[in-house]
Amino acid sequence: MFESGLLQGKVVLITGGGTGLGRAMGERFLELGAKLAICGRRLEVLEQTAKEMREQADGSEHDVLTVACDVRDASAVEGMLDAVLAHFGRIDVLVNNAAGNFISPTERLSMRAVDAVVGIVLHGTLYTTLELGKRWIASGQGGTVLNIVTSYAWTGSAYVVPSAVAKAGVLAMTRSLAVEWAPYGIRQVAIAPGPFPTEGAWSRLAPTPDLAMHAIDRVPLKRVGDKAELANLASYLISDYAGYINGEVVTIDGGEWLQGAGEFSDLRSVTPEQWDRLREMTQRRS
Repeated sequence: MFESGLLQGKVVLITGGGTGLGRAMGERFLELGAKLAICGRRLEVLEQTAKEMREQADGSEHDVLTVACDVRDASAVEGMLDAVLAHFGRIDVLVNNAAGNFISPTERLSMRAVDAVVGIVLHGTLYTTLELGKRWIASGQGGTVLNIVTSYAWTGSAYVVPSAVAKAGVLAMTRSLAVEWAPYGIRQVAIAPGPFPTEGAWSRLAPTPDLAMHAIDRVPLKRVGDKAELANLASYLISDYAGYINGEVVTIDGGEWLQGAGEFSDLRSVTPEQWDRLREMTQRRS
């Protein structure tokens, strides 16, 4: 569907790039000619992912840089950007993909649990975008920021309140900076995915077969998304062909949010005893 050199020469930085949707996007960007930097908290995971990325496709050596970074730490973000710029000399695209989420009645949440989600999703996205944006502006270089949000960023959703709050903030940032930073040649775009099963997130958001089936039943197309579908959308949005798209959020959820706002709101039918069991299951998988 795409020209083989669609992203040729572009340096793309993906936060949370070692697993899940971040990894899927990175693999597609490499196939389309990009150079890639992936960051995350676990260096061993990043290095294994980079090794497998270099070995796949046509067998050629892809340029993949790994940098361990907790995006909740502003100073760590600065150091991570220093490392990427030292290696590649530039960054053309930032993909803010790092996230954390789990289902829970809000009254059961500790402040630590709230901080964990808001810190990664909202603070981490703001820290990375602001620090890189300052460097782009100072050097006179344009760039593209792609944020991964969610359809309940504009509707809210019960049982995932910290995530809803944080993603709503990221959505507001996307639309705000689309206006403020456009004169510097910096675009802001976002993707709002529906259910896309990944090993980490899916085990926390749909830890039982019943909840997984419930998630599928909410989608008018009666299926979950394929990671390649999201990766192709992301590839287009960061390419030069999307150069006039700024401040827009593209939903890719099979029509889910149109069928019923609030992705997890129907979990009100879960009993307190079931919540206890679900908490035990998600804690074991964390």
